[in-house]
Amino acid sequence: MYVFSFLRYTIFVMGLLALMTGWVKAQTDAEAPAVLKIVQSSQEPFMLSMAALQALDQESFETSTIWTDGVHEFRGVCLKELLKHLNVTADEVIATAINDYAVRLPVPAEDEDGPILALEMDGAPMSRRGKGPVWLMYPYDSHAKFRTQTIYARSVWQLNTIEIVR
Repeated sequence: MYVFSFLRYTIFVMGLLALMTGWVKAQTDAEAPAVLKIVQSSQEPFMLSMAALQALDQESFETSTIWTDGVHEFRGVCLKELLKHLNVTADEVIATAINDYAVRLPVPAEDEDGPILALEMDGAPMSRRGKGPVWLMYPYDSHAKFRTQTIYARSVWQLNTIEIVR
């Protein structure tokens, strides 16, 4: 009886140590939950995990916003680069948040600055409470064209769906 208790305890401790040291991955990338869905009319949607978004080329900029205090660094994938990576062409998209707030916005031309899908603020992932995990952001401080009511309305936080409009 003592031997079985000791074995159970040993296996339990070894399992904890394995998890703590990274020997066992609690969740594989294939099991990672999707944080963003890209919807096209007659095709299966793309379901992207945070790891998939982070694996793409990242851009960053520093800017202030009307929703936060001070200047912050935002880092994420450029909207037009994401669509290009997925071989999706669109003139416009509809960006929708988890609370069903939705806005239609144009996809910038190749040579135009546009929004990023911010995944980090000041080097840290954004929680839902902190407007994440994905926030459609513009470099507001870089040009007056990004400080308009139209652009502010397009800055969807807690973004979870992008619908392609052709």
